[in-house]
Amino acid sequence: PGLSYTWLFNNNTLDLREDSRRFVSQATGNLYLAKVEPWDVGNYTCAVSSTQAQRQVWGPPTALTLRGDGVMGEYEPKIEVRFPETTYAAKGSSVRLECFALGK
Repeated sequence: PGLSYTWLFNNNTLDLREDSRRFVSQATGNLYLAKVEPWDVGNYTCAVSSTQAQRQVWGPPTALTLRGDGVMGEYEPKIEVRFPETTYAAKGSSVRLECFALGK
């Protein structure tokens, strides 16, 4: 509880208010892109904020590229964040939350 997720595209915050092709789940942090276009190619970075800790952290950039052959491979394209349901930490300690991507 108290976590919120934002995604950056090429170091700029994704503005999703009027974008029906992209969606960020505030329950999981997953970024969903529908009907990928050439202008979607670039680096995506997940930012996780905690209001309680008054802190924001960023994951490493994840590159999205298009395949020219149309072959999707084993996974459908998606970028997602996975966290355990509960993460425990002692006050004053550091916690690492990781973002990663699956797809081709």
